[in-house]
This record gives sequence, C-alpha cells and structure tokens, in this order.
Amino acid sequence: MKARLALLLYLLLAAPALAAVAPDEMLPDPTQEARARALSRELRCLVCQNESIDDSNADLAADLRRLVRQRIAAGDGDEQVKRYLVARYGEFVLLEPPVEPATYLLWLGPPAVLVLGAGLIAAHYRSRRREPERPAELSPEERARLDRLLAEPEGGSS
Repeated sequence: MKARLALLLYLLLAAPALAAVAPDEMLPDPTQEARARALSRELRCLVCQNESIDDSNADLAADLRRLVRQRIAAGDGDEQVKRYLVARYGEFVLLEPPVEPATYLLWLGPPAVLVLGAGLIAAHYRSRRREPERPAELSPEERARLDRLLAEPEGGSS
C-alpha cells in the first residue's frame, strides 16, 4: 500500500516536468537533445517567471525550447544560444543572472539582510542579559522630602 502511494505521489509530482517537453520538440541527436535540456533548465519562462522553460507548459516556453533546439541544430554553442536569447529578451530570461555591478544588489542583498538580522538579534539578546541599572541615589533634599511624606498620617492635610 505504501509503495503504491509513493509511486502515485511520484507520478503526480513528475508529470508536469515530463509533459513540458513534447516529443515533437526533441532533437534526433541525443547529445544535442541533452544540451538543449540542460540549457532549457537555465532559462526562465517569461510567462511563469519562476520556472525554467524546460518545466513550463506555457506556449512561449515551448517556442523558446524550439528556438534553443534550432540554434543548437544550427551549430551554436551554449553561450552563443544564451547570448542570442539575452539580446532578444534581456537578462531576465536567465534563471541565474550573471554577477556584475548591475546585479550586485540581487546577489549580495539577501546575505547582507541575513547578517544584519543576525546582528540585530544578537544585540537584542546581549542587551537583555545585562544587569538592570540601579536607580540613582536620592539627594539629601529628596531624601528629606521622602521622609516627610512617609511620616505624614494617612489622609493627612492638604
């Protein structure tokens, strides 16, 4: 029973990825097809945005998969195909943008936020561990006034 459930779960999770690349899109040469699949995993679906074109069922993703295969069949290298797509669609088409001055914030922002957050948490706990400050001693005038107030009977004169 558990094996059947595991198999069913696997098939349900794997089905969208298997259905993304249609058999008529595949190249006859297995080496070129493997390159096309690898490249397709590095390119973003412009419709889905958080999926690669290899995983997406969107029409535009299918068009991009065909375009990648056409370029590979024409003899382009992987970098040439990427440059062609970036020139046509912009760097957003890359799932992993290059590290360059324009993308420093994208690459360094999340770690910087984590370090800043960890520093703030550490400072907060460090401040909570300190002993509470003792109140300042009363001046002689304040002490005399306090003694007078304490000596007055309850409900004393106003």
